[in-house]
Amino acid sequence: MNALIPCWRHFGTIQRMPRMTSCSRGDVVLVKFVFADEKGAKQRPGLIVSIDRYHRGRREMILAAITSNVGRPLVGDYKIKGWRESGLLYPSIVTGIVRTIKQDMIAGKLGELPAPELHTVEDKLREILAL
Repeated sequence: MNALIPCWRHFGTIQRMPRMTSCSRGDVVLVKFVFADEKGAKQRPGLIVSIDRYHRGRREMILAAITSNVGRPLVGDYKIKGWRESGLLYPSIVTGIVRTIKQDMIAGKLGELPAPELHTVEDKLREILAL
């Protein structure tokens, strides 16, 4: 059973994910990133960009990082129009920074990126990866 839990001051409430995470492509999630020295961690939002078949086969997910630093968009970045509807508290950018994570790194689901915006993010990723 999913429950709402309080989250860091920046993220309001999130939906707690069951042990076997059931996130899908287009979900905006909160991810626990461990520092390189493994002496701490921070929770950051990300956008799941991989498909369910990938998740089942590898027990991993591919996500694009999300930042609230909207002042200096770079190539491959996309400013989210529906940031509130996506579960974010601040105007945000989906960046061209892509990372593979283990499913247990996901602290919870914040929301979903609207389909038209997900398609634009896909176009941006194709552009920077020359696909």
